[in-house]
Amino acid sequence: MLRWILGGREAQGAVERNTVLFIGEEQPKNSYTELQVLKGHFDMVRFLVQIDDFRFASAGDDGLVLVWNAQTGERLQELRGHSQQITAMTAYSWITGDTDHTGLITASSDRTLSLWDPETGNRVQTVSDLQSSAKCLLVLSRLDLWISGGNELCVWDRDFHLLCKTDHHSDAGITAMVELPKNCIAAAMDKEIVIYRLSASSSRLDTLVREVRRLTDHQDSIRALISINDQAFASGSHVGELIVWDSLDWSILTYERILWEEPRPEGQAEIHLSSQKQSEMCVQHLATDGECVVAAVGSGLYLYNVSRRGVVAYRKAAHDSNILHTMLLPDGQLLSCSEDGSVRMWELQDLPLPAEPAPTGFFGMWTFGRPSKQASQQAKKVPEVSGLRTLELTGDLIGHSGAVQMFVYFVDLGLVTCSTDQLIIVWKSGERESRFRSLALFHKLEDSQGL
Repeated sequence: MLRWILGGREAQGAVERNTVLFIGEEQPKNSYTELQVLKGHFDMVRFLVQIDDFRFASAGDDGLVLVWNAQTGERLQELRGHSQQITAMTAYSWITGDTDHTGLITASSDRTLSLWDPETGNRVQTVSDLQSSAKCLLVLSRLDLWISGGNELCVWDRDFHLLCKTDHHSDAGITAMVELPKNCIAAAMDKEIVIYRLSASSSRLDTLVREVRRLTDHQDSIRALISINDQAFASGSHVGELIVWDSLDWSILTYERILWEEPRPEGQAEIHLSSQKQSEMCVQHLATDGECVVAAVGSGLYLYNVSRRGVVAYRKAAHDSNILHTMLLPDGQLLSCSEDGSVRMWELQDLPLPAEPAPTGFFGMWTFGRPSKQASQQAKKVPEVSGLRTLELTGDLIGHSGAVQMFVYFVDLGLVTCSTDQLIIVWKSGERESRFRSLALFHKLEDSQGL
């Protein structure tokens, strides 16, 4: 594979380098052999949102929102209006008559919310002077409503009319939200998940939101919250907890925890964990394909099967530093990016030999209900899991010189990544690009009667 080096690759986080896989130059299963670097931001780029089959938007700490063509790399629009960093961004689609529309909703530290038209670059709607900046956004497509979460939860219609809101929350505020069945919403606030029920009428004037349950089973702040399917959702915490919840009655289906240390001998003083050790066990990101959940835990990857309620594959040291974003692809591949500046491709493969037991304490405690403190402090070995597989490294994309924040995947056009180095990179299939260049040359010669 042809490698493109734009800058030095050093671990960007606090985690020290450890022994990780090295794949080398020859990567026959990696089709991303060409890249295109997109410049336009003046500070770190934190967010990428896919608009349609060929366009995406980027945003970050410079307050800019840029719209790009993923195929050509052309900058289509520059959306200016926020005076501080972007804190959240999402696409919002609706239908007017027979026409489909897709806009972009952005939230900023300047305590404003804006709706943008990516076709024209115009700011269609805006709300300012909020009590606090929104940290997350959630679109309820079925109800044609959207929600902003921060120190309060606000429900909005397409015209940016505030329909209702909750009372002021703690300083931690709402950091993540997912939609649940029966017009319910799960919102992560520090160690708790708050379930809200939305009552919406056709007139929208008497729309109400009320709290119906608080889930207090996490022992530390929640870092990730995702919807798995119509029956389940999952949350991950700062101390390595992974909880799978029932989406209908909000009961715990499975509680798993990564333990940091073996049980200490009786009488030995308690060992306080360093911030580095805590970082190694923190659930940084969760992703799902509706059947499995991949958990980015420190620098490791763990693939959990929801129906089997167990780990099916893992890599304890998948990157040199903390993993920030992951994705499961339909063809059995997995993507991950890290603070170390790399983007890695993984393939789920059968083990040729009997599987090595998973690390002590990882996914070894299966309980239903709130775990006891005593149980949480005891390490157990994972029961032997039949069919345990391995994550095989198939590609290592080196191009960023800073921490890679996230990526979006286009089925036909490739992979787009963003980083603290202010760059956006479009990774493309070299074979596909070569074929397009040959075809373009053929048509050019044909037009000029060269053939």
